[in-house]
Amino acid sequence: MVRLDSTERHGRERSVSTAASAARRGDVVLVPTESCYALVSDAFSVRGVRSIRWAKGQMSQVPLPVMVPSVMTVGGIAAGISAQARALMIACWPGALTLLMRAQPTLAWELPEGTPVAVRMPLHPVLLELLDKTGPLVVTAANAAGLQPPLTVDEAATQLGEAWVVALDSGAIEPVESSTVVDVTGDDVIVRRHGGVSIELLREICPDLLDAASG
Repeated sequence: MVRLDSTERHGRERSVSTAASAARRGDVVLVPTESCYALVSDAFSVRGVRSIRWAKGQMSQVPLPVMVPSVMTVGGIAAGISAQARALMIACWPGALTLLMRAQPTLAWELPEGTPVAVRMPLHPVLLELLDKTGPLVVTAANAAGLQPPLTVDEAATQLGEAWVVALDSGAIEPVESSTVVDVTGDDVIVRRHGGVSIELLREICPDLLDAASG
């Protein structure tokens, strides 16, 4: 495993470039997010997706979330993007909003037809720099089953035994509230989980929003 310092913006470009090259090859990379350290790889790489599943011990065909560098790249991940979904992305990204969307067939993840994909544009500066170089990345928290997501590279290594090629070390993470999850796969816009983006803000953008996460 190569462990690269990404704590300081000055000189970080080389570390991020090394991690980007690994991710584009379909290797697994350990990265900081707003809430924990996570495993990422190229969202369009069958090898990368399988490697992440193997690292987590989850070989079942459960859809993995995808992080994107911009609204413009979502078309390669999701199909049938509605005007409401686009308005939510423009207003809330980068940030704590995850959208459940219809997956593009180009993902080649061997998922059942109609399975949604969770898409988000993160706010963490190191991860955004990486995404700018790689394009969409499949992502999952770097924790072993039943354990809390790791807040340091060392915690991730303890749980998963360094199951990655490159680690971007940004020091200890102070976790923030998890993202709000909104389903935009159909005609209705439906909140599935409350989180960092308030219902009030979402209703300013989508007045007919349905809240399935309350009660």
